[in-house]
Amino acid sequence: MHCQKHLFDIPADITYLNCARRGPQSKKLAEIGITAIQKQCRPFAFSNEEFFQPIEQVKQKFSRLIDNDDPGRIALIPSASYGLANVAKNIHLKKGEKIIIAEEQFPSNVYPWMKIADKSGGQLEIVGATDKNNRGASWNQALLAAIDDQTKLIALGNVHWTDGTLFKLAEISAKAKKHGALLIIDGTQSVGALPFSVKTIQPDALICGSYKWMMGPYSMGLAYYGPAFDQGEPIEENWINRLNSHDFTNLVNYQPLYRPKAQRYSMGEQSNFILLPLLSAALDQLNAWGVENIQSYCRKISKKQIDELMDMGLHLEQEEYRGDHLFGVRLNDQIDGVRLKSLLEKDKILVSFRGTAMRVSPNVYNEEADLEKLVRCIKNSRKKSAAILNV
Repeated sequence: MHCQKHLFDIPADITYLNCARRGPQSKKLAEIGITAIQKQCRPFAFSNEEFFQPIEQVKQKFSRLIDNDDPGRIALIPSASYGLANVAKNIHLKKGEKIIIAEEQFPSNVYPWMKIADKSGGQLEIVGATDKNNRGASWNQALLAAIDDQTKLIALGNVHWTDGTLFKLAEISAKAKKHGALLIIDGTQSVGALPFSVKTIQPDALICGSYKWMMGPYSMGLAYYGPAFDQGEPIEENWINRLNSHDFTNLVNYQPLYRPKAQRYSMGEQSNFILLPLLSAALDQLNAWGVENIQSYCRKISKKQIDELMDMGLHLEQEEYRGDHLFGVRLNDQIDGVRLKSLLEKDKILVSFRGTAMRVSPNVYNEEADLEKLVRCIKNSRKKSAAILNV
């Protein structure tokens, strides 16, 4: 795979290493969006079928992305928090049971479980790494050790949002199933750049916002819901999620039954005539590139620079326990953090600082020179004493 920067409107002087904050939409998506907006001027041009067919196409495309054979298990959502709320509404935690999450997890994948645990008298167990020098491995082991017969649910990302620490979901899923626990994955920081297989991982739910690694529109996302939620209650009651809702003439004959499987969990106004075409086109592009190729490309353009940073004494996860599209750099006391941020701003290098890590998140519009520029900036931010010692 080659650099795809020509497909995006990223100025030559901008080094954008911040897809984990927000992925840029391609120039093609901008054209599609303008056409979609213009079409709203002529509402009489819309057919009834346009309320349904584009949704089904998007479900099929997302299913291909996550290796899912059943598009009926996909729901349209406006945000990750919405998708997680559908899960939370159908979790009945008893006293003595627990929900397991990772330390410093993204708030939208924490607050629902805090509320459930507080109301039920159950336990929210927050699991962190036990060995800071062997962080990824120890964190995964600690999560596996925490799963027992009292575990009701494990809620994680595929990678940790602050630093890209990779959680071994296949192993975690196997132990969850052994103890009858549900596995809920927030894929917002991975799906679209890191391969994910529903068949292999077998999550009970996979929730994804589209505006990061899927490089789709804000306020639109997708969720997979497994058999555990087939008879659940959605957080809202809307007409399009009811059985036979495609028959507009019979909508006055109120239907007590939902459409099967995950279709009950889709948001109202899911036929969004502006955002849905953008999401559809973004999924087309990802499937054409191939997620495996995206991850491989990110590894190719960053490996040399990551090794260089580690040689400088900066801490990054070992390769086995980090995503190549998202990794955290933890600075040591030789680096002047204030000077680093100033240099980053001056050189127009865009990264994020989350928790104790500088989060670096390249994608297909980056090239090795972007990572080289970042490394130079970090080197130039070393304190004078450190620079003298390394002469």
